[in-house]
Amino acid sequence: MRRLRGDVEVDETFVGGVDHGGKRGRGARKCVVVIAVEVKQPTGFGRVRMRHLPDAAAASLEPFICAVVEPGSTVLTDGWGGYNGLPEQGYRHKATPLSEAGQSTEASMPGVHRVAALLGRWILGTHQGSVDPAHLQSYLEELTFRFNRRSSSRRGLVFRRLIEQAVVTEPVTEADVTHGYEW
Repeated sequence: MRRLRGDVEVDETFVGGVDHGGKRGRGARKCVVVIAVEVKQPTGFGRVRMRHLPDAAAASLEPFICAVVEPGSTVLTDGWGGYNGLPEQGYRHKATPLSEAGQSTEASMPGVHRVAALLGRWILGTHQGSVDPAHLQSYLEELTFRFNRRSSSRRGLVFRRLIEQAVVTEPVTEADVTHGYEW
């Protein structure tokens, strides 16, 4: 898997059922999904990577970023403290605290929020809003595959690559599907 490079927006979102009267945001009891999106210049978005994490702490966020973003890239984030250690990992870090930005979260990181909206609509439409945390990473991988091939001019080549991967991939057991892979 090739790493994202250049300017990369990274933010976390929350996936799960409606919890009336509970906490909102990072304090909620929902599944944390971190999203990284390449930003193309002057406009547009490139590839995406997503991962289900246990929490939004630096100990969870930094390994994800190191795995999916090329060192030397500029990582664009909100003001969340979980991203403060990125310069020590070899990344340029540009944080835009939302209180200082004077704008909505969608305006400060449009790529991540577009993908998060697509994820929410896809889960609602395809999975009827029901998400089992044990299967969430598999759902994210499918949406990532679809998103990254959204502008492919060779649909037949995508199918061929899928068949090639199926031939060289080890068998998948029921336990793999139920409990997820070692991502």
